[in-house]
Amino acid sequence: MRRARPPRLSAVPRPRLSALLAVVVLLGLTAAACDDDDAQIELATAELASVTELVDAPASVTARAAATLSAPADGTLTSLRVEPGETVEAGQVLAVIHSPSAQDRLAGARQALAAANRAGRGAGGGADLSRLRRGTDRAAAQAFDAARQAAGKLTDQRLRAALLAQVTSAERQYEVAARAAGDAVRAVQRGVAGLNSAVRALSAAQRLQAEQAYDLAKATVDALTLRAPIGGVVQLGGTSSSAGPAAGLAGLLGAAGGLGPLPGADAAGADSSAGPAAPVPGVDAAVPVGGRVTAGTPVLTVVDLTDLGLVADVDETDVLLVRPGVPANVELDAATGASYPAEVRSVDVLPTASTRGGVSYRVRLSLAPGRFDDGRAAPDPRPGMSAVVHLRVRQAADAVTVPAAALLSTDGRDAVWVVRDGRAERVPVTVGVQGQDLVQIVTGVEPGQRVVVGGADRVSTGERLG
Repeated sequence: MRRARPPRLSAVPRPRLSALLAVVVLLGLTAAACDDDDAQIELATAELASVTELVDAPASVTARAAATLSAPADGTLTSLRVEPGETVEAGQVLAVIHSPSAQDRLAGARQALAAANRAGRGAGGGADLSRLRRGTDRAAAQAFDAARQAAGKLTDQRLRAALLAQVTSAERQYEVAARAAGDAVRAVQRGVAGLNSAVRALSAAQRLQAEQAYDLAKATVDALTLRAPIGGVVQLGGTSSSAGPAAGLAGLLGAAGGLGPLPGADAAGADSSAGPAAPVPGVDAAVPVGGRVTAGTPVLTVVDLTDLGLVADVDETDVLLVRPGVPANVELDAATGASYPAEVRSVDVLPTASTRGGVSYRVRLSLAPGRFDDGRAAPDPRPGMSAVVHLRVRQAADAVTVPAAALLSTDGRDAVWVVRDGRAERVPVTVGVQGQDLVQIVTGVEPGQRVVVGGADRVSTGERLG
């Protein structure tokens, strides 16, 4: 601390005593001002301590997986085999839909298959064969198109993929048979082959087309019995489309691969199938037993809650510090005072638009049960809940540390005011782990040295400090 030297009154002649008293008062005020300045220059001691660097990021809770079951065709919900909130197993029957249109298509396909099995009749000359081939091709195209449209209405991604794969396989098989029938018809027309060979080829193509149309129609009817594609908890209807902190939770990718674009659920690989219009505000969108459904109407959603996780948006300025295995603490808006441990599973390579207007990267974390400060168990989170993740990206034990307020930065270089032999010296330093209160100093400061933590803007090199 800088101190003002007191005046030596005895060395001054008496006639000037009044003037001297004025000077004494002035010097006293100056000394007080100096003492006030010194009081604002605060010192601390560099110590060995542990320091942790945190990166905070907004996040949302995600389910392990989720699947919405929708109506594959127009009809009526005739049976609901489960209650909302009930836990179901994969493959369990959840609901049944009655669809006269789908049943009619199956009946027509069955009749066409029976007729094709009586193949060979009605084949006449070359012109009749060509007309018959074109009719068969047209019927096949219509059947494939109807099956593909029906499959596209399903929100169960696995079932939709299976039906679409069946359609594609059937198309390829029919193309082979149709090509053989076309070659046979052209051979008859050129007079290089007998009529019977063409009739047999066309009959084979007709039977194949009829069998495939029947199989595809039956697959649609079978899909009217809604089965749980995954185990989990049931809720009525689909899911809301409300956006979350990560640019809309409907786009979140979670831990294990979701089955639809569901808020708060893992939606890897999901696409949004065309469905019914958005629900009317104030009206329950859940379909009651006996209610009408159209193709694509969400009926039930199954959510797998066995492995809750998090998806966080980490800013580009921090993401290089984040890697798999980094531990974290999580705070939920819905559970004030509770802390949930978490761990980074993966970091996305491609960026997303940040909610703060910059670039961010999605980080996926596992989530463990939490506790309140008093040790009580915290409630289980629900998918879609908002959270803040405190990622412990770097830690150092027994490190030389100074208060974060001691660190100065000029022209991109870090420095600290150090007191050596009672005088201030600006020392360049190498910074390591940067905590909220403490900063690790790798080089430049030794344990036990005094450093300036307050009033650094009023310190000059060589200035005497207490």
